[in-house]
Amino acid sequence: MALEFIFPVAAAVLALTVFVVGDRVRPESWRQTGDEASGTLVLDLIKTFFTAVVAFVVVICWQQYQNAHNHTVAESKALVDTYLAAQGLPEADRQQVQGLLRAYTDQVVSGEWAVMDAEGKLSPATQDTFDTLRASVTAVSSSDTATSDTRAAALAGLDQVAQARHDRAVDAGRGVPGFLYLALFFGTLLLLFSPVLSGLRVTKRSVAMTALLGVVVGAAVLAIHNLDRPFSGGNVVPRDAYEYAQTRFEQIGGRSAHSAPATAIGAGDVPHR
Repeated sequence: MALEFIFPVAAAVLALTVFVVGDRVRPESWRQTGDEASGTLVLDLIKTFFTAVVAFVVVICWQQYQNAHNHTVAESKALVDTYLAAQGLPEADRQQVQGLLRAYTDQVVSGEWAVMDAEGKLSPATQDTFDTLRASVTAVSSSDTATSDTRAAALAGLDQVAQARHDRAVDAGRGVPGFLYLALFFGTLLLLFSPVLSGLRVTKRSVAMTALLGVVVGAAVLAIHNLDRPFSGGNVVPRDAYEYAQTRFEQIGGRSAHSAPATAIGAGDVPHR
């Protein structure tokens, strides 16, 4: 943390040294009678610094938001794939595994989002449900090749869910680095003090422009605050991927129920015309 203070101070000392020494060796014709040029240079530097920091922070926040959203989509897809794979398990195992898949998805939507918002981490209760789900698939007996293949496909889907869940856990605790917040705070103060540093007189026009400057700066800082963490704040990653997975679970279950024949037709039970 000391480097964040040492380097700016060292740069300030170097700039002063170059300025004082350079003033002694430069030609007399290069000297200006007033300090307006230096004030303009400093103000332009302040505006450039603030704009660069805001742009850099916004890009980082947006990239984190997009990564977090992509991880939720990947997890929901893997949940649907696992649910489809479980259709080939024996009846008792299928009901247990698909029931746990629905329970896990419901907990993610209803409870885990609030935990990520408040604490910046995943819910231990939802993790327990997922661990139980994986243990249930692992415990499925594989007495025939079809069941073994189905079990392997379900486990492969759960591996993808686990990977996406791990990525989501990292996303929930990730935010803008502290040094960038320090740079943003420093640039904001300099920009707000720029009317004073420029020697601007207090008039109706200058008061209105200064107030407008404050509104723009405040809006930029608020936007960064809302984008800081993808699962908390004012711009939270939506749960639509999991809600769509819940819809797919219902569709798969309903299709399976309608496709099952009520009675089997034997070889000699050909209906007469």
